[in-house]
Amino acid sequence: MAKPSEFEKNPNLKSIHFDFDKYNIRPGDAKILDGNSAWLKSNGDNLVLIEGNTDERGTAEYNLALGERRAKAAMNYLVAQGIQANRITIISYGKERPVCTESTEACWAQNRRADFLTKTR
Repeated sequence: MAKPSEFEKNPNLKSIHFDFDKYNIRPGDAKILDGNSAWLKSNGDNLVLIEGNTDERGTAEYNLALGERRAKAAMNYLVAQGIQANRITIISYGKERPVCTESTEACWAQNRRADFLTKTR
């Protein structure tokens, strides 16, 4: 099993975002996942790490669980598109890795995301 530290950002895979307190895949984000899935299909030697993230609101425990549900939702979508589950690792960082640190809705929206990193097997 690959460790999260072995994965790196991949410019071919785009992050998806979530509504407040939700982990369902929105239609626009489904299109992004379709693109990620297509890239993964044509690059079968890559493993993927899905990182679930949340905004700063809520407890650390709650956000770790929500981040995991977000990563799992993204994983399930990719698996439904034909990506083998054994190529995917998920991790939740909860609110520990914000990309934006202002306490505004626009900023929180950027932090409610799943990021996709890859590693060649």
